[in-house]
Amino acid sequence: MAHSLIVRRDIEFLLYDWLGVDRVADRETLDAFLDLSEKLAVEAFLPHYKQADVEEPELTADGVHICPAIGTALRQYADLGLFAAGFDEALGGLGLPYSACAASFAYFASANLATSAYPMLTVANARLIATFGTEAQIEHFALPQIEGRWFGTMCLSEPQAGSSLADVRTRAEPDGEDELGPRYRLVGNKMWISGGDQDASENIVHLVLAKVAARNEALPEGTNGLSLFIVPKRLGDGAPNDIAVAGLNHKMGYRGTANCLLNLGESTGAVGWIVGEPGEGLRQMFQMMNEARISVGLGAAAVGYRGYRLSVAYAKERLQGRPVGVRTGGQVPIIEHADVKRMLLTQKAYVEGALALCLYAARLVDMEDEADNASLLGLLTPLVKTWPSEYALAANDIAIQVHGGYGYTRDFDVEQLWRDNRLNPIHEGTTGIQAADLLGRKILRDGSGLKVLDSRIAGCVGRADSSPELAGLGEALSGAWAQVQEVIDRLLAGQPARLLDNATPFLWAFGHVVVGWIWLEQAVLATARKAASGDEGDFLAGKARAARFFFECELPKVDGWLSVVSAASDVAADAPLATFD
Repeated sequence: MAHSLIVRRDIEFLLYDWLGVDRVADRETLDAFLDLSEKLAVEAFLPHYKQADVEEPELTADGVHICPAIGTALRQYADLGLFAAGFDEALGGLGLPYSACAASFAYFASANLATSAYPMLTVANARLIATFGTEAQIEHFALPQIEGRWFGTMCLSEPQAGSSLADVRTRAEPDGEDELGPRYRLVGNKMWISGGDQDASENIVHLVLAKVAARNEALPEGTNGLSLFIVPKRLGDGAPNDIAVAGLNHKMGYRGTANCLLNLGESTGAVGWIVGEPGEGLRQMFQMMNEARISVGLGAAAVGYRGYRLSVAYAKERLQGRPVGVRTGGQVPIIEHADVKRMLLTQKAYVEGALALCLYAARLVDMEDEADNASLLGLLTPLVKTWPSEYALAANDIAIQVHGGYGYTRDFDVEQLWRDNRLNPIHEGTTGIQAADLLGRKILRDGSGLKVLDSRIAGCVGRADSSPELAGLGEALSGAWAQVQEVIDRLLAGQPARLLDNATPFLWAFGHVVVGWIWLEQAVLATARKAASGDEGDFLAGKARAARFFFECELPKVDGWLSVVSAASDVAADAPLATFD
């Protein structure tokens, strides 16, 4: 199938050859699922990619209207059972591994990230309700989403709170109880709500973080007072709930996803039902947030990947210049120039490394019942969200450069891909927030995941050392990993109040070492298989060369980042405010 989306052999290499998903699920079923996903992504999601960027969501008196082609594509997605793919058969699902569903999502995100956001949020919403909700709540709110008739959102941020959830001010007042559980009336404002209103689904299920308090009571302080509520757009009798769209956020990219400011309770209060007990909201919402973080990283990788494939195609066709020292004869494709090869290899190293990292995390989700895998997943989740968001975006930037002046025009997709991907380092926790989580909570406070990662890196290095073709790569990874561990030890012995001052440079370094490990894993496998590769020799050699490129051109950056962290640089943290006048 000729298109610019993810190369199928890449998916198979990661999913089957490396992660062994076909050993826990039927290969024929998985192949058919991926065939279906790729076909629908190409035929229903890709064609309206530019159309939905131009026909932005519109707020009218009767609600938000989105590009009609989005609704058409999502109905086909639902009709083929793709909303249900990862759910248990008892819930009407297909029971497929999360890793297979992630690979499927990568096709759709690559084709059209904005349209893909609707099922991504809906599936995560339904999974949360299926995990923590009552049987009645599951039947009434989760099952219609699993069928794809209703869509879902997550309503966390508020105009005055943003990412600081302790400052949420939405109030939930007790309002009796019915067959769906304890009922509340919610009053407040929610900001940046993706899919907050649209005309593509029969109903919308909002999962809202709020604080329980009677009308005249003070709201609980901090995150411990947060509770989670199911607040549908339409109630059981079809009547509209007390939810108003106060406005749309006009985004630089991702334009097909309606992003709303919602006012809850302008009249009698928006009706909602609590999930679980009061005060459990943030713990419950972390399930959806962490799933969304993996999806954001995966979406970023997929968008970067498409930009890379477009770059390769353009570089093969674009004739310009001649080899160094040659003055006569016809022009050559720009892919023959060394600097263009450098740019393409950088893109390849970033996006294929990012895709592998995300699918590895998805496989950990499948095996999360094992303690080591759960610890490693917890450690890697902030990295899975952030590293692809930063470096697949960098790959999109390079794609524009490869296209030259054409890349800076709207006639080519690479400028829109960059605009779409620019959101990913921001939403679901900015890079700085993820860095603080990684260093502060997942490493300095816990450290259990670090021990698992240390063991797996050591195993990979051992396998690499037995291959003459990978001579030196294992040693380079071991050296970089030792530097990371040394800096962690130094931080643990340092001043607690200053530990997070340089958390983001630490995340950059840690991320590069982890992706270096991921690339070495791929290189070990590719090198071992080359002898019996047949027609796949070029594909496998490409993997090995990309790994070598990452080690030669990217891994050395770790030293510079860690030197800033190790020195406890205060040049930024202690800068007087007058510095910025």
